Amino acid sequence: MTHTITVTSLLLLAVVAIAAQTLERNNPRGLSRPAPGTYTHVVKSGKLLFIAGQTGVDANGKVVGPGMKEQTEQVFANLVAALKAHGADFSHVAKTTTLVTSISEFRSPDVAAVRAKYVGANPPANTLVQIQQLADPAYKVEIEAIAVLP
Repeated sequence: MTHTITVTSLLLLAVVAIAAQTLERNNPRGLSRPAPGTYTHVVKSGKLLFIAGQTGVDANGKVVGPGMKEQTEQVFANLVAALKAHGADFSHVAKTTTLVTSISEFRSPDVAAVRAKYVGANPPANTLVQIQQLADPAYKVEIEAIAVLP
């Protein structure tokens, strides 16, 4: 009987802890402003950060240029802004998902150099997918990330 009460109490505590965990939503400075009711740039749950797909758009919502390299540079700058707003950096990123309109352009040496500058020697797990078009026809690359806070 004592064992049953102990196990039940531990399960109850676990359920309460999970239920008490809240989602914090944030649109950090330096990132474009989402249209109301569409999405949030960053959602934090405990020590996890879920960063919405970032595109080659500056804080004013303007595409930085037509090329994959320029857009990839802006994407990573946006990811860094989202991470810094929560006291993290790219070393805390566990997983990224990369959507591109051309894998061959994304794998070019100049774009690979941009990526290497940000992810360093210990890149996160990544999924790379080529699609026909992103949310705006001008977008060439979109990267979302999951990070574990220190």
